[in-house]
Amino acid sequence: MHAQQSAGPARIRVDLLTKEFPPQTYGGAGVHVAELAGELRALVDLEVRCFGAARGARNVTAYPEPELKGRNPALRTLGVNVEMAAACAEADLVHSHTWYANAAGRLAQVLYGIPHVATTHSLEPLRPWKAEQLGGGYALSSLVERAALESADALIAVSHGMREDILRVYPGVDPGRVHVVHNGIDTRSYRPDHGTAALERHGVDPDRPIVLFVGRVTRQKGLSQLLRAAFGLDPRAQLVLCCGQPDTPEIGAETAALVDELRRVRDGVVRIDGMLDRASLLQFLTHASVFVCPSLYEPMGIVNLEAMACGTAVVATATGGIPEVVADGETGLLVPLEQEQDGSGTPLDPRRFTSDLAAAVNRLLADPGHAARLGAAGLARARREFGWDVAAQRAHAVYRSVLDRRPRGSRGPTS
Repeated sequence: MHAQQSAGPARIRVDLLTKEFPPQTYGGAGVHVAELAGELRALVDLEVRCFGAARGARNVTAYPEPELKGRNPALRTLGVNVEMAAACAEADLVHSHTWYANAAGRLAQVLYGIPHVATTHSLEPLRPWKAEQLGGGYALSSLVERAALESADALIAVSHGMREDILRVYPGVDPGRVHVVHNGIDTRSYRPDHGTAALERHGVDPDRPIVLFVGRVTRQKGLSQLLRAAFGLDPRAQLVLCCGQPDTPEIGAETAALVDELRRVRDGVVRIDGMLDRASLLQFLTHASVFVCPSLYEPMGIVNLEAMACGTAVVATATGGIPEVVADGETGLLVPLEQEQDGSGTPLDPRRFTSDLAAAVNRLLADPGHAARLGAAGLARARREFGWDVAAQRAHAVYRSVLDRRPRGSRGPTS
């Protein structure tokens, strides 16, 4: 480790390994890494290693994917991981996020005898629909994840629900090495914005009720279930869909067909493709009457915290880590979801689920005062319980616990 300072324990060097890092972020894991890195810099000597074009930021190194024309994209991912791992020789500890960077963590652990901590934002065996997107690459991503998580010196789960999933899916993992560090929210950046320029730019009426969805077009996020539920929504409300890139052309076409079908029977259906900039997102979150998270699989769901931080009531599925964020009847409403146990998350009774989802949204649309009270409580909860500074301190405590298990001067695997 680095030399002992005059007071307190030595600062350690941590290499943070991730696919996403600003300005190239597209999902909750990317938000998590960016916010965590900002807070960790006060606690450790941090090097960030990410995918893509050079960022131009201090202590951030990006690695472009090798071309490998005509080959499965998962192989390009492994190519980046090899380069990342090669650069970690001087780290005291490596911390990887998602399967996209897990292999780099595992390789560095083996090559240099340094600890590997892995944060799990999801688990590949619980996302079987990715086979549609990745083909044989899904089998490879699953292999990488298993090898990395089963050998990691410590695992960080973003919710207690995620921790339970890890121990169920990977029973060989020692429960004592799985720690829970919830996602956070920067309430200095995510806060109510009552401006309307973004709404008007996209043709949304700020004076009419708004039901808002923000997320990727993937089976995990339950967008098709929301669209089917929307046929039963109060016709006075607008449905605004802020959609990321579809996982596959097939799910993109399926979503477009459902949107077209819905538009034939109701007005006020607005689809915005591509991730919104933060200023625009804040205006949509603030003006939404109800934010809807219909996810079939969600280890925690940062987007729910973002809505809460803007004072908006949330309707979400009672799955994964969502109930640890959305307090049913206090900050929003949770919709029960009985699911297939084959890893797909498919509702056992799709019609009942979509009916229950529509009923919960309509309940808040019919009682704006109740929705406002839930939103205010959600804002208070986000500020009180989900700071990124707390998440960073807890992650740092995990680093210390891992390093303290090693014999003095050792760089070999922990026992």
